[in-house]
Amino acid sequence: MLGHSHAPTLFPHDTRSQPDRLAAPPASARLRLGFGLHAGGPRMTLALLTVVALVAALLRFTKRRRASRALFVATVAAFFAIGCGLVPAWLLRALQAPYAARPAIEWGERNAIVMLGLGTEKIAATGAVEPGTFSYSRVVEAASLYRDCRRARADADCKILVSGGDARRNGVPEASVYRDALVGVGIDAADVLSEPRSMNTWQNAQFTRVALDGYRADRVLLVTSGIHLRRSMLYFAHFGVAAIAVRAEYLQAVTFPLPLAYNFAIADLALHEYLGIARYRLYNALGWNPARTRPGDA
Repeated sequence: MLGHSHAPTLFPHDTRSQPDRLAAPPASARLRLGFGLHAGGPRMTLALLTVVALVAALLRFTKRRRASRALFVATVAAFFAIGCGLVPAWLLRALQAPYAARPAIEWGERNAIVMLGLGTEKIAATGAVEPGTFSYSRVVEAASLYRDCRRARADADCKILVSGGDARRNGVPEASVYRDALVGVGIDAADVLSEPRSMNTWQNAQFTRVALDGYRADRVLLVTSGIHLRRSMLYFAHFGVAAIAVRAEYLQAVTFPLPLAYNFAIADLALHEYLGIARYRLYNALGWNPARTRPGDA
């Protein structure tokens, strides 16, 4: 197994006492609005199309042939629109387009590059725990920003704060695994800080805010996938973290005359983000989220 050295943390007090209402609303009103990449997805769109097709078959069985025919046609049209790339391209545009270009960054005296984890993988043959399959673009982007920070100002203090707990239950927090990856590509171990408790994006924002309170950064950058930035920025702003968004990878649908499984997977990921945003707004309206924090307090 990979050795995971003790990572510096920045927690002035126990964050477990803080509410996590978005992740766990009252039991009497829980809403299953999202599907995680590792828990149920990416199968959402195909499941919905299958349900609609079954409803169409039921309508035909009950002699409602016109309604049945309309639903079958709609299902087939949706199948091709998603699988051939039209729908996922449209869904991705609003999520990623604002973050397509890398921002111009004016580095401060104390800079925190917050990198969100994307799961871990446990290698059965060796027992090693490694960064998730699609996470390496985040590691590369965070490392690149760190080096830019070090070059830009001789007096700058530059830190990478890795946020992520053991959501996959592989025995090691994401923050520790990703810290090892960053140190492995040449980042100074003393400059990689960890937030090892968060189990989802909401907790990434909630617990990272506490860590940033301890570090007192005057410049905060948020590094995650382009498709994930809109929701992440929304959550971080809720907790008063005024961050500069920097994308890692930029997903694009593939336009093809025949349906591709890749396009269905991309559509599922995009829908997961939209549902997370909708859930946040709904919980705000119902008063289930903790009170907003003013930007700049973190």
